[in-house]
Amino acid sequence: MKIQNPILTGFNPDPSICRAGEDYYIATSTFEWFPGVSIHHSKDLKNWKLVSRPLNRTSLLDMKGNPNSGGVWAPQLSYYDNQFWLIYSDVKVTDGNWKDVTNYLTTCETIDGEWSEPIRLNSSGFDPSLFHDPNTGKKYLTNMYWDHREGHHNFYGIIMQEYDHEQQKLVGEKKLIFKGTDVKLVEAPHQYYIDGYYYLLTAEGGTKYDHQATIARSKNVDGPYEVHPENPLISSFAHPRITLQKAGHGSILHTHTDEWFFVHLTGRVLPKETDPLLDPRGYCPLGRETAIQRLEWKDGWPYIEGGNYPKDEIEGPKIEEQPFDPVPVKEDFDGDSLPLDFQTLRIPLGEDIVTLKERPGHLRIRGRESLTSLFTQALVARRWQDFQFTAETKVEFNPETFQQAAGLVNYYNTENWTYLNVTYHEEKGRILDIMTMDNTSFAQPIKGSEVILPQDDSAVYLRVEVDYNDYQYSYSLDGENWQAIGPVFKSYKLSDDYIQGGGFFTGAFVGMAVQDTSGENLHADFDYFVYDPKK
Repeated sequence: MKIQNPILTGFNPDPSICRAGEDYYIATSTFEWFPGVSIHHSKDLKNWKLVSRPLNRTSLLDMKGNPNSGGVWAPQLSYYDNQFWLIYSDVKVTDGNWKDVTNYLTTCETIDGEWSEPIRLNSSGFDPSLFHDPNTGKKYLTNMYWDHREGHHNFYGIIMQEYDHEQQKLVGEKKLIFKGTDVKLVEAPHQYYIDGYYYLLTAEGGTKYDHQATIARSKNVDGPYEVHPENPLISSFAHPRITLQKAGHGSILHTHTDEWFFVHLTGRVLPKETDPLLDPRGYCPLGRETAIQRLEWKDGWPYIEGGNYPKDEIEGPKIEEQPFDPVPVKEDFDGDSLPLDFQTLRIPLGEDIVTLKERPGHLRIRGRESLTSLFTQALVARRWQDFQFTAETKVEFNPETFQQAAGLVNYYNTENWTYLNVTYHEEKGRILDIMTMDNTSFAQPIKGSEVILPQDDSAVYLRVEVDYNDYQYSYSLDGENWQAIGPVFKSYKLSDDYIQGGGFFTGAFVGMAVQDTSGENLHADFDYFVYDPKK
């Protein structure tokens, strides 16, 4: 069985993999998107299905007001004592000298059940991870240790402290167990006990093109740790022509078939049209994805099979392939809840904003704040997971003021998006317009030539076609005759690599949005949503 990388396409970074019997689960970061943490399930390491977003209520995660790319960073999932343990961060401040963060633990006996109320652990740094020591039965929390002081590198090292689950708190001495290598920016700690050694896996070099995974070992859980003689464990930095760039942050898996694998984040670059190979290195609108590599052991050290860089295809485990049913291309909104693919920003949207009940077969969204808000946006969206796809919806909306808009949005963060929307003009009445935000620069590219719509509440069909570097909107009044509208937009502007200021970590989304800055909460009804990749 061959496995093609990446195994989790689209924005699915910082993978933490665990095994429960013969079932495998990967938890990935969701940042400001709600519900928090994506968990995928597999029986064969090749076929994966999204099965849970556990942080699905505000008592577990309340991100209202969180900055772009704040929220849930690098969750860690483990299975021990017949239950799942999920460690996660909520990052409230991302800019400047501080990373204000709180780290939590929640548990559940089933991956898709109701997770326990969170246990607050600490706030000393992000990327928390829980290690269940099979030697002693003790549990240890590790995280990177943030240093805000002038003249100091912010990434001080990896700190460890014992966790007592009976007391539900950290106990004992805090120990700095690893300072990292000269690559710096040491983060993402995961501990393992294998054949008499404690292994400490970390990530270094930031999370862009010079990213890497670093591994060290010790006879003692608290060190000192010696670094792998041929470190890094994996990196794409020296291989600018390979498909899987940015390889680094990951975790190690031992299968029930006694095989070893390594899952890691990666990014796929848009095809270059005129840019040189190395500067800019490239743009990844699909965000940081998850890939898998085979591990082999030599002299007590793990190595990536075939060299310390990511491979597009690997040999899978000695397990019979077990595929899942494909995800439907079209969502008709006939169910009681939205599919897991859809998320909102920062907070759950209650029945007063988003409902499937008021008009069966439709998703009704009541307008709230603008697409620049960090608080209550009425936006329901899903990831770009392909370089080529079509997204489409049908909306009924009858605005009475230019402050009301509803339609189809392609979104990176509050500062970067494009938006095809039904809105209102004092002289033209109901119109179809386009709004854009490009690194905080607002524009209306078809101003003066907006499409005048029928002056009633009749449906408008909206579509976007994404083709690698380019994407363009179109519309129809009957669902059959389509007309392109507006300019051709560039996909790279919805990538981590384009966003001004750096330090952004998500990926492009496409979805349905409604704004009503008049405060009247006018609703729009969406009949369906299509996401159709071109294979």
